[in-house]
Amino acid sequence: MASEPPNAKPDMRERILGGGVDPDPRFTLANERTFLSWIRTSLALLAGGVAVEALTQQIFEPQVRTLLAVVLLVLGALLAAGAFTRWLRIERSLRNKRPLPLPLIAPLLGVGAAVITVVVIIALIRG
Repeated sequence: MASEPPNAKPDMRERILGGGVDPDPRFTLANERTFLSWIRTSLALLAGGVAVEALTQQIFEPQVRTLLAVVLLVLGALLAAGAFTRWLRIERSLRNKRPLPLPLIAPLLGVGAAVITVVVIIALIRG
């Protein structure tokens, strides 16, 4: 089997995944399922943001409605980006037999849900 010349460019997979060896496919597929779950949650937040703005005119004042919609939309966008970042970090860890990274998007989702809850509670008390 011929080896590549020393100055050969690494292929796309090598650049994205950072080398290492292919992990057990079960782990890669589990990582992919987790990624898709985060994406599903992100899409639900995006749909929620659109729904709040479109369907709650009778419930919330315009400023509160816009604030809730924006928080939901931003949280959904951040969660989608975080899902990809998390998938990539875990895949690299699996390939290089390193410990798995901490889930940084879980606290983001928790804080976002807490902010939304506080806004809704304040709006209901004032309303």
